[in-house]
Amino acid sequence: MDELQGESGRSASREDAAATSASDRMIDRILGRAGAGRASAAESDARRHDEARALAIQHDDAYVDARDGEQFDRDEREALRRVGGLSTELEDVTEVEYRQVRLEQVVLIGVYAGRSAQDAKDAENSLRELAALCETAGAIVLDGLLQRRPHPDPSTYLGKGKAEELRGIVAASGADTVVADTELAPSQRRALEDVVKVKVLDRTAVILDIFSQHAKSREGKAQVELAQLEYLLPRLRGWGESMSRQAGGQAAGGVGMGSRGPGETKIELDRRRIHTRMAKLRKQIRAFEPARRAKRANRSRNAVPSVAIAGYTNAGKSSLLNRITKAGVLVENALFATLDPTVRRTRTPDGREITLSDTVGFVSNLPHQLVEAFRSTLEEVGDADVIVHVVDAAHPDPARQLATVRDVIGEVGARDVPEIVAFNKADLVDDDTRLVLRGLEPRAVFVSAKTGEGLDALLLAIQEAIPQPPRIVKLLVPYDRGEVISRLHVRGGVLDTEYREEGTLVTARIDDREAAALEAFLVA
Repeated sequence: MDELQGESGRSASREDAAATSASDRMIDRILGRAGAGRASAAESDARRHDEARALAIQHDDAYVDARDGEQFDRDEREALRRVGGLSTELEDVTEVEYRQVRLEQVVLIGVYAGRSAQDAKDAENSLRELAALCETAGAIVLDGLLQRRPHPDPSTYLGKGKAEELRGIVAASGADTVVADTELAPSQRRALEDVVKVKVLDRTAVILDIFSQHAKSREGKAQVELAQLEYLLPRLRGWGESMSRQAGGQAAGGVGMGSRGPGETKIELDRRRIHTRMAKLRKQIRAFEPARRAKRANRSRNAVPSVAIAGYTNAGKSSLLNRITKAGVLVENALFATLDPTVRRTRTPDGREITLSDTVGFVSNLPHQLVEAFRSTLEEVGDADVIVHVVDAAHPDPARQLATVRDVIGEVGARDVPEIVAFNKADLVDDDTRLVLRGLEPRAVFVSAKTGEGLDALLLAIQEAIPQPPRIVKLLVPYDRGEVISRLHVRGGVLDTEYREEGTLVTARIDDREAAALEAFLVA
């Protein structure tokens, strides 16, 4: 018999018992709250919204303007808020395909195949991450269901009986949307909608919706729209006379020959328009590439090493960039808060100039449409001299974060780029957790964008990892040419300095281009 179980009343001993019997349960209620009926609807909604916050979202929402800048973008984003209890959802789910997706009150569903307690825990963490994605998109998560079965049902994703059970849960909770923790086939989505009688979305649709909300630049908006159209294309559908379906013989009530229409005219036109729009977007995205290449070539020509900050979403990449460079990039306690790359200059402890690039965050099961659409943006990672891989030290599964980000880095051809793992949010973990994390990555650096802990060690690690100029030379620089000494610090590396009567004797490491420019000061 399947067991539906709430989470709030669990004790430590019951958790152990639940883990032991995980393989015997076909469905687990992992986000439901016990005792909700004893409170008012408003109180229970508020409690569910607060208690069910996924672990990917931090509970501390305190922002420091002195550290992160004015944050006008965040103020603008927070100026629009959803009013609970108001709904514009349609009764007829057949009309949802041609309107903008707007999530409200949702029930999450997932399927996992493993029988071990660890498999059940991984599935639960994935569903909690989906809850964080839904909250970021503007929804309230009411409940979550996990079903263990060898393979998802090819028709309704959940088994037929459990889909009927889900329909009862949706009706009882008042949910208007069901979100699956996978990418559903178009036929699965339609069949499940027919059963539960509300809108059904999948993980990919939620991520695309977040990206469409947060994209700001022209290139970012074009990339997101392209990914959305690629996702929508195989999911076009229509009903009734609007599609002008063909019918022959005794079909259509025996009307016969006169019932033949022009066929699926509208859906064919929609497909043609989408293909045309996608071609235009691809051309538009390619047009942005020369400007990006020119900027990268300029940095390369000036011998400025580039450092890309990559990592899981909400790991603190933008906060770290703000802390080091005072960039003022948008910082928000949400997933995929920033999509557009930001490049800022800073200096290593020895005075050498570098660029830091804040890139788009990654997430497990990142839609392939987004990876392809954002490939030009992700090239910032592939062309970098060093990657600072930021990991959330307080996340319940940092090993999964590491593996997910490294998979995407490999997809963009950056596996051979030197990597520095930085465990951010070190102020939130204790010494025992640090020992576990050190076991995952022995050479990692522990930092905190909030307190400033470990930033000096991170910059020192970057200094040691960036490529060094190949030539070691000695230069005698007159005392009235101080700009030459400054140039050596910025574009090379000063190894030794000796002050003589005729000037400053400097031993420095520079490249061939700099050596040619400073030939007048070279000492044999």
